[in-house]
Amino acid sequence: MKEQSEVRALKEGRYVLIDDEPCKIVSIDTSKPGKHGSAKANIVAIDIFTGAKRTLQAPVSEKVFVPQIDKRKAQVIAVHAGSAQLMDMETYQTFDMQVPEEFAATMEAGKEIEYLEAMGRRMITRA
Repeated sequence: MKEQSEVRALKEGRYVLIDDEPCKIVSIDTSKPGKHGSAKANIVAIDIFTGAKRTLQAPVSEKVFVPQIDKRKAQVIAVHAGSAQLMDMETYQTFDMQVPEEFAATMEAGKEIEYLEAMGRRMITRA
C-alpha cells in the first residue's frame, strides 16, 4: 500500500518510495527558488530491506509516493535452518520468514518478535 505526498511535506526519519523500494529518509536539502524555476529538494534515503543508499532529486511541489509501513508483533512457532514459522499476534495468521543472521542465535520457539510489513514484503526488526 502507498499514498501520495508532496516532496515539501517529507521529513527526516519518515519513509518514501524511491525506485519502488521503501526507504527511510536520512537527510533532506532544499534549494531556494531561483530565476529559472522552483525550489528543488535533494533527498538521501536508506532502503529498509537491503540497506542500499538511494537519492531522489525533485521539485518541492512534485508528488511522490509514501509507503504504508505496518509494524507488528508475532510469536515464533518453530525455527528451521535459516527460517522461522511465525504467527501474527493480532490476526493469528501463520507464515514463514527468513531469519537475519543477527537474530539467528536468539530465535527460539515461544518467543515474541517484532517485524514490519511494507509493499507486500516482511522483515524481522527485533527478536
